[in-house]
Amino acid sequence: MSHQATLTAYLVAFVAELVQTGITDVVVSPGSRSTPMAMVMAEHPDVNIHIHVDERSAAFFALGIAKATNKPVAILCTSGTAAANYFPAIVEARYSRVPLLVLTADRPHELRDVGAPQAIDQIHLYGHHVKWFADMALPDNSKDVIRYARTVSARAAAIATAAPAGPVHLNFPFREPLIPKLDGETFQLEERPKGYVHVRNGELTIDEDEFKKISLKLNSYKNGIIVCGNIGDEQFAQAVTDLSAALRFPILADPLSQLRSGKHSLENIVEAYDTFLRNEDAKVYLKPDVIVRFGAMPVSKALTIFLKENHQADQLVIDGAGGWRDPASLSTEMIYCNESIFCERLLALTEKRESAEYLEKWLEVNNLTKANMALIKDSQKLSEGRLFYQIADLLPEGATLFVGNSMPIRDLDSFFLNNQKSIKVIANRGANGIDGTVSAALGAALYSQPLYLVLGDLTFFHDLNGLIAAKLYGIDIQIIVVNNNGGGIFSFLPQSEHPKNFELLFGTPLNLEFEHAVRMFNGNFTKVKDWEHLSELMNPSAEVKGLNVYEVVTNRESNLTEHREFWRIVSQEISNYVKGTH
Repeated sequence: MSHQATLTAYLVAFVAELVQTGITDVVVSPGSRSTPMAMVMAEHPDVNIHIHVDERSAAFFALGIAKATNKPVAILCTSGTAAANYFPAIVEARYSRVPLLVLTADRPHELRDVGAPQAIDQIHLYGHHVKWFADMALPDNSKDVIRYARTVSARAAAIATAAPAGPVHLNFPFREPLIPKLDGETFQLEERPKGYVHVRNGELTIDEDEFKKISLKLNSYKNGIIVCGNIGDEQFAQAVTDLSAALRFPILADPLSQLRSGKHSLENIVEAYDTFLRNEDAKVYLKPDVIVRFGAMPVSKALTIFLKENHQADQLVIDGAGGWRDPASLSTEMIYCNESIFCERLLALTEKRESAEYLEKWLEVNNLTKANMALIKDSQKLSEGRLFYQIADLLPEGATLFVGNSMPIRDLDSFFLNNQKSIKVIANRGANGIDGTVSAALGAALYSQPLYLVLGDLTFFHDLNGLIAAKLYGIDIQIIVVNNNGGGIFSFLPQSEHPKNFELLFGTPLNLEFEHAVRMFNGNFTKVKDWEHLSELMNPSAEVKGLNVYEVVTNRESNLTEHREFWRIVSQEISNYVKGTH
């Protein structure tokens, strides 16, 4: 059999098996050495090929697709530095538990480490940031190698999706000629046509005796809180709110927990904690005896400090993926059990408490904090706090909100209040970087509509080339760029107390006119005049297609002053309230 026929049979087997596993979205960055895989994939009728010329953006684009669909996505590139440009998104996928299948083309073994062009060491290129790596065998048409290709395909997809989900790397060495023989080629496999090997992934759980012990422990405490970070299980909201209602424990819901918005009960959801947990009187008043935590670590630094200060409390961390989300070494119990299953099984062993005194304390302080948000909600000038306070009102039912890191996610945490609009909130909080945000949001927008992206000017600039996906694929997206001309978050950090070189090193004003870049990608650009103007632009009844960018210009110093004044007013009110209750 000719080299071309061998190459084709090998890759047809691999790709056909990949589709059997459910991987149908592939983001391809053009290149020479990856030609055979790309051409075979393009021939498969069930594979959706998305072309993205920049490998860094391509990988984040795939990450966004995976986040929106909760399904693994494959990325394919040529050899050399193309593969290295995948690294930031792979790191994010690893730490945010997103399944990616990374396919890199490589020189054959005889062309490695001998000075051949576009050849770098791609063996274990991503180190421990991938769950599994395989340097694939050279293409062969023997039955054993065809079975090997199909088995690795199924195995890689299964490992990527198994909890905790994450990236898997397969490195394919290809010899020239690189053009497969596709004349009349079909993807019907003779042996086991419905899949060579099916891998069954189950849910982690614990036995009934353990549930009984945990139930007795939690029922023995009156002062307990439930902390929920980023979690993607759609069943979790109902399960955890039911458990909260029985235990009479408040739920401190991170904006990425998907608990602040939806049709589930919001009665025990506390969302203003980032503000009132800055107050010492409140922290003493609300001191817990037990803390039950689900999902990733919360965004809020005030909440993180509160958890650390209550290290004497029993702290139960429930992780259905068997990880170790405990950076401050606070947990007294690490429980490896699916989060929804844990809540449901525990609920069956829990009788609803009559007393809700501790829960009422949290709800009263939470409501008092929200009642004092007039400084934010009544601000006439364009401000970052009010933007996030109003975002739930501005967004339509069922919208997806993708939020950039640094200040946007923190302001969302502070000011995005409970609502029943079922708004899905997404952010890249695995490694907390600003890179690739535009690309990830556009990837999510392929399958999740309508989608709104809110990010800062530095984050927008960092991934401007990612806008090409909107142009190529006609993706509908509305982007709100909060332009405070620099790194606004640094004004809140200790660096700001050293003004001599603050702007040079941290403020980093760019003084960019983003309109030119947006127009280059056939987008519409609007500089927001005032709040009424923004409301008109985001009116759900307006038919908005394509790429639309709204720039909200704010002032870093004014933003800092507004935040601090709000915290001061709320802190004073809470101290007066707490002292008045004793």
